[in-house]
This record gives sequence, C-alpha cells and structure tokens, in this order.
Amino acid sequence: MEQRETLGSRLGFILLSAGCAIGIGNVWRFPYITGQYGGGFFVLIYIFCLLILGIPVLTMEYAVGRASRVSILPAFKKLEKPGTKWHLWGYVAMAGNYVILFFYSVVSGWILYYAYKMATGAFEGTAEQSKMAAEQTFSQMMGSPKILVTSMLIVVAITAVVCSIGLQKSVESVTKFIMIGLLLLMVVLGIRSLTLPDAAKGFSFYLKPDVANIKKAGIGNVFYAALNQSFFTLSIGMGGMEIYGSYIDRKKSLTGEAVIVTALDTFVAIVAGMIIFPACYAFGIAPDAGPSLIFKTLPPVFAGMAGGRIWGTMFFIFLFLAALSTMIGVFENDQAFLIDLRGMKRQKAGVINGIVIAVMSVPCALGFNVWSSFQPLRAGNTVMDLEDFFVSDICLPVGSLIFCLFCTMKYGWGFDHYFEEVNAGTGLKLSRKMRFYFKYILPFVIGFLVTYGLITYFR
Repeated sequence: MEQRETLGSRLGFILLSAGCAIGIGNVWRFPYITGQYGGGFFVLIYIFCLLILGIPVLTMEYAVGRASRVSILPAFKKLEKPGTKWHLWGYVAMAGNYVILFFYSVVSGWILYYAYKMATGAFEGTAEQSKMAAEQTFSQMMGSPKILVTSMLIVVAITAVVCSIGLQKSVESVTKFIMIGLLLLMVVLGIRSLTLPDAAKGFSFYLKPDVANIKKAGIGNVFYAALNQSFFTLSIGMGGMEIYGSYIDRKKSLTGEAVIVTALDTFVAIVAGMIIFPACYAFGIAPDAGPSLIFKTLPPVFAGMAGGRIWGTMFFIFLFLAALSTMIGVFENDQAFLIDLRGMKRQKAGVINGIVIAVMSVPCALGFNVWSSFQPLRAGNTVMDLEDFFVSDICLPVGSLIFCLFCTMKYGWGFDHYFEEVNAGTGLKLSRKMRFYFKYILPFVIGFLVTYGLITYFR
C-alpha cells in the first residue's frame, strides 16, 4: 500500500477543508435556497444550525479521521468495537462521495461555460440587454447536450489531473491559491452590490427576518432546509471532512479548527447573498428563481460596472475555481478509498476515478434535455434532483447522525475516545459539560429533522 501522505501546513489544512466546504454550495446553492425559504429568517436558522449541529459533527469527522489515519470505511473498521457493524455506513458514504460529483461536475461545467461567455463579451450592453442575454444563454446551455457534456468532461479531467499529482504538490497548493483569490474578489463584489439601485430592498429581504416569508415556506420546511444546507455546505456525514482529519497532526485541538473552517465557509455564503439579492431587486429577477439564480442575476451586475467584462470574467473564473476546490476535495476522498482499500498508486486511482465520474455524470447532463421526460421521485424532477436527494436528504443528514452516535455511544467509538482526540493539542477545548448535549440532545434533534424531512419530501 502506498505510504500515506500528509498536509504541509496548518494553513493548508484549513484552506483545503474550507475549500472542500466552500464552493457552489455557498455561491450557487445557498443564495437560491435562501430565496426559496424566505430570506432573513432562513439565514438566522441556518447560522443557528451551523453552531449547534454543524460544528459538533464536523469535530467528530475530524476526530475519527485523525485517530484512524484512513478514509471513512477503514476508519470505522479500525475504531469500532469487535462485532459491531458501524463500518457498513462507509459503503453508503463512499457511494455518496461519487454521486455528489456526478452533479457537481455538471454545475461546475455551467460556471466554466459562463466564464467563457463572459470573456467573449456575450453579456455586454445595457442592463436589460445583459439580463436577456443571460437568460437566453442559460436556456441555450441547458438545452444543449454538447455544451453540458463537453464542459463537464473538462471539469472532471482537470480535477483528476490535480488529484493524481500529489497531496502537497498539487491538491494543497492549488487550493490555497483558489481560496485566497476567491475571498478577496468576493469582498470587492460585495462592496459593489451596495451601489446597485434598489439594493436596500435586496438587503432587507436577505437580512431582515420577515414572519410572512417564513409562514409561506413553512417553519418545519425552513428548519429542515437550513439543516440540510448546513450539512451540505460543510460536507459532513459522508467522510468529506474525515479524510482531511486523517492528514493532519495533533498539534492543534479540533474544535478551534472546526470553528475557523465554519467561519470561513459562512463568510463566503453570507457575502454571496450580499452580491446576489441586491442584484435580484435591481434587475427584476425573482429571488426564489432556483438553481439558475446566479446565472441570471450576475451578468447584468457586471454589465453596469466599469470594466465589467473583466470583473465578470474574473468572478466566474474564481467561482469555477471554488467549484473546482470542492470537486478536488471530494475527489480526494474518492482517491483515498482506492488507495486505502485497494492499495493503488495515486495516479492509477486518479485515472479510474476520472473515468467513472465522467461516465456517470452524463445522465445528469442529459437530464435537462434528452432525458428530460425522466422525472424521478416527483413531477418536475430531473436526474440532478434525484442525485441531490440521495446526497442532501439521505447521505449527509443520516451520516451526520451516525457519526454523532458513533462518537458518543459506548457501543460505538465512545465519548471518552472522541473527547480525548478532539482536545489533543493546543487551542479551543471542548468542555465535558457538553457530554449530555452531544450524547442525547444532538442525535435526537438530527434524527427528528431527518425523519421530518423524508416524510414531508414525499407528502
């Protein structure tokens, strides 16, 4: 078996973990989910879910990874008590890590195509002309199997190459550049959004809680959507963060690292909303427009800026790189599966994973055109909706519940082992007073919300 690689620095670990978390989940998914579930109240509930649910489970993934030094399936096998079967979840988690890339690769391809269109001046003109061009471009893209499949294949190829080179030499160094550039550019665009006409209305919808909006969406639905988004954005439940815990040393306690990564992730999501929602009100686009939201709102923003074509191209390039950072983060997990379980060399694992993900991403790309008549689960669904349901409604929340039970139950790894690992090193420490909350309240809340979500999804 290939000797296990390690990360070169603490900054690399933080930015790589943040890079796995930060991506289209923040800049693409968070704004449209916020729009669909009522704006301000959803944002508050989302932050609440991150604090009381997301961060605790994130520390558990890190702890399992650092204690085991392997990916999720062999990690459960290594830490579980003899005769128990916690490792069976590892097979579902592995499937989830592949499935999420089947649609992440397609959405990343959308972003890459928009970067190309922005660079070639497709959205130049007045704000109204840019808005119309953006809507037409999106419709043309979704209706073209050639565009969707080609852009997806480019994304998968880039990801496979980066993850085949090496952990420090490529994965860590590329992600550092991506994350620093993205954070700086989003701050600039967030400031720009303050100058848009009707920006105040957009900020009010986004940051001012409105009881009418939450009643319209349904309080239970809002809580469940916030739970799902908090797990989706942190990539917890499927071993997406466990793998990075397996690459780090014990110099720093894990609670502080989890708080830093979550803070970076939340910062990007909040700033993304500050860019998107003023643009919605400035250019007459419904904030609950769904997955197409950023593709219809942002081109008119850039059209009204001095040097907008350059700024727009830069934004979509860095947004693509953010999506790529998530692709790299999850793909690295898939790499670890083959390296840990099959003893493969990194390069061979990269080729195999690249081929599997490229082939299996085609149905998602065709689900918007050639296979649009296939509507799984319920009317109007696409292949992407089916894949997102498997990841967001099953793998992430159920996996988070399993990590929680594994780290707190005596029939799992146990709270004492978890507590010792999470507090090893210097930095923010977890108090033993949290034991009751972690052992009883946390799994109950997650379990209730998972059950509620699955029942109401099909109602």
